Parts: sequence; C-alpha cells; structure tokens
Amino acid sequence: MTDVFEKLDGLYDEMVELRRHFHQYPELSFEEVETPSYIAEYHRNLGHEVREGVGGRGVVAKLVGAKPGKTVALRADFDALPIQEEVDVPFKSKVDGVMHACGHDGHTATLLGVAKALNAIQDELEGTVVFIHQHAEEYQPGGAIAMIEDGCLEGVDVIFGTHLWATEPTGKLMYREGPLTAAADRFEIKVQGKGGHGAQPHLTKDSIVIASQLVVNLQQIVSRRVDPLDEAVLSIGSFEAGNAFNVIADTVKLKGTVRTFKKDVQDLIEREMNRVIEGTCLAAGAEYYFDYVRGYPATVNHKEETELIAKLGPTIPEVTETVEYDMQMGGEDYSYYLQHVPGTFFFTGALHPDAEEVYPHHHPKFTIDERSLLIAAKTLAAATLQYVGAEQNVVKESQV
Repeated sequence: MTDVFEKLDGLYDEMVELRRHFHQYPELSFEEVETPSYIAEYHRNLGHEVREGVGGRGVVAKLVGAKPGKTVALRADFDALPIQEEVDVPFKSKVDGVMHACGHDGHTATLLGVAKALNAIQDELEGTVVFIHQHAEEYQPGGAIAMIEDGCLEGVDVIFGTHLWATEPTGKLMYREGPLTAAADRFEIKVQGKGGHGAQPHLTKDSIVIASQLVVNLQQIVSRRVDPLDEAVLSIGSFEAGNAFNVIADTVKLKGTVRTFKKDVQDLIEREMNRVIEGTCLAAGAEYYFDYVRGYPATVNHKEETELIAKLGPTIPEVTETVEYDMQMGGEDYSYYLQHVPGTFFFTGALHPDAEEVYPHHHPKFTIDERSLLIAAKTLAAATLQYVGAEQNVVKESQV
C-alpha cells in the first residue's frame, strides 16, 4: 500500500496535466470521440487489455495481476456539459459553449493515475482490476446501462467509484450506506387552451392562468400528499408561453423534475401529478399532454463496501476528515452498476482554496482543487488492494 501511495505521489503532476487536457477539450454526452480515444491509447501504452465503443462510446480496460484473486471494477465518467465557461484559467475550455462543470475531467485523470500506479505493481497484484471509463453520465438514458448491457461488469465481484465534490473542503471524505443520490425523473406538460385578444379574455381559455394554477397545485403534492418522513422534490424548471403583449397565449409548456429515494413515493407522485393535471385542466375546460420519464434510479450503496471506505479514509495521508454524509437529491447513473454487483459510491472534497464564493456543480464558474485528485486516487487504490487481498491488514494496522 505504501508503495502504491508513493507511486501516486509521483504521478500527481501527470494527473493534473491529464485533467487540464480533458478540461480544454470537453465533449458532450453521446458526442464523445477524442476523449475515449485518448483514454484507450493511454491504457494500451500500459499494456492493458482494452475495449472501445463499449455501450456506444465507453472504454473498458483490464489489468490482470500476476496472482489469482477477485475482480474489482473502478468507474469514472468523462462527458462534459453545454455550458460556457466563465473561469479564467490557462487551461480554459477551447470548445465554445461546452465545459467540464462537474469534475468529470478530474474523475478521468484520477482513474488513469490509479491505473498507472497499479500497473507498476502488476507482478505483486492479486486478482484483476477493470477500469470502466463511462460516457454520457449527464444525459439520460446515460452511458452506464448501455455499458452494462455490453458486458462491462462480466466477472466483476465489486465496484467502487467517487465523485469530486467541489462544495466540500479538500481532505474531506464522505460516505453513506444505503441511499446516497436520488432517482432523477423528468416531465413535460402541455396545456392547450384557446388563445385570443388580450382585450377579450372572456372569449379565451387563458393557458397562462391555467398553467399558473397548475404550478401551484402541483406544489401541494409533496407538501400534502407525501409522508413528511419521506424525501421528495417536485420542481418546475421551465414555463414557456411566448406571445405579444396583447395576446392571450394559446399554449403553455411546462418542464420539470421529480427526485425521490423510494419507488412507492415515486409511484405516488406520478399518479398524483396525473390526477392534479387532469383535474385542473378539466375545471378550466382545457386539454393537456403529460409525459413523465423515469430517469436514473436512486444510488443505493452496499453495507460491506461502504464500511470499507469509512475504515480506509483515516489511512489516507491527505484525508483530514472521514464522515457519514447526507443523502443528495442529485441523480447519478452509477446507480445501475450497484443493481448488478456489490459496491459503493463516495464523495471526495474538492473545494478550491482560493474560491471567494462556492459555486455549485453545473455552474459556469465551477472549479475544483486539483489536490483532490490525489486523495481520490489513493482511496480508490486502497479500496482495490484491500478488497483483492493484497493488503489484508492495512486497516487493522492503521488503527493500532
């Protein structure tokens, strides 16, 4: 373990360089071409078995240790977002309107660093390590489910993954057994009224008024229909009704999201939305269209693997705090992997030390502390070695 940590220390500058390269050349979900090619070539240069085009645009590389043992999968995503970067750094995105605003560039650089460090001890390594480089995490249906269907988990005993978390201090490691991120659903509603002149509202069915009432009614689903002890969010993110100032809109389109952790709550909200939309539009004499799309399921971490991360945290030299974290309402298609094999997903603090203001993920001014790459890499490497048996006593010894 000490040897691997030293190797990762020596690879830190290279991981930073890799992260900045990916940051300068971001690619959107399902449009990734150069990024997976670069990743595949990096693994080939290490002598790993490589599959490209997994599930569409994913890359799977395999490091087979010299000794028999279990198979551990490590996953990192590599897609970017349709956002114009507003951070003035030398490695700023060179692609107009596209940036890495969620840390996936750091995830990829971290996993490549881990691959190189573990490759250096191949002669001593027990078992096999599968490096899953996933495309299209940001856009449903996501890349995970397609990569799984294409065999990326075949023979895998366990999976570990992390997300650089730019709203928490560097040095903080965050784990949680059970539900961690929410199911992320989306919906679209079209209210079809009857447009007309703004001076003659009595001759119309005002879709703006109807849709406004609908927004208010929908907000009562969570506050009045869902058990207060169950977590749920229903948010309207878009309200579109374009017209001249003196024209009553014929049609309004609403778009939004629902976040839940339990399937019965998810079912309840979809059912109640149908009832509320139908009733509101019926009372106003309007027609409607409602489309509810279920997205990524909740990410539910397994007990044994989560406990392993909790125990390993204090053994990582750069980790200053290891804590059980709150559930997050954001979505993650890592959830699909955990439906097939045991594993866990944890957060690695990455708050930039010079940040005057903390900007959230998916913000034009999003940035990370690159020192978090080393922490994430050491934690993933430690979990791998601990699980395959190369370091059976590392946790016990560290606690003596």
